[in-house]
Amino acid sequence: MLRQLLYVTVLTCLITDGFIYQAAAQAKYSIKSMTPEVEAALDGRRNRFDQLNELKTKGLVGENNQGYVEALSEDKEAKALAKAENDDRKVIYATIADQNGLTEAIDAIEKVFAQVQRDKPGYQHNKND
Repeated sequence: MLRQLLYVTVLTCLITDGFIYQAAAQAKYSIKSMTPEVEAALDGRRNRFDQLNELKTKGLVGENNQGYVEALSEDKEAKALAKAENDDRKVIYATIADQNGLTEAIDAIEKVFAQVQRDKPGYQHNKND
């Protein structure tokens, strides 16, 4: 399911952010090779999912408009969780870009992930794009 989300998200990014590549209609932009780094990043995200959602609900962390989590308080747990989540997201975003020849579009990849994360009710932080 995560791979399918990655495909849809990157494809949406390529189209909605003005990055219209001819290959977008023909190719799937996804993680093509599961490296140990990607597996660790995906496992990390999966393992902290409930805890991150709880902190979002409490307003201690939020999604920014660049595809990353921000601590909204001085809470040490919130800061540590945001850093770990962001480190894993960077690995995933970079891998999608590298494995699909989109290294010049990393900003667009981050932005579409931001949109997907921020569209969830109660979890928005920075509404300025």
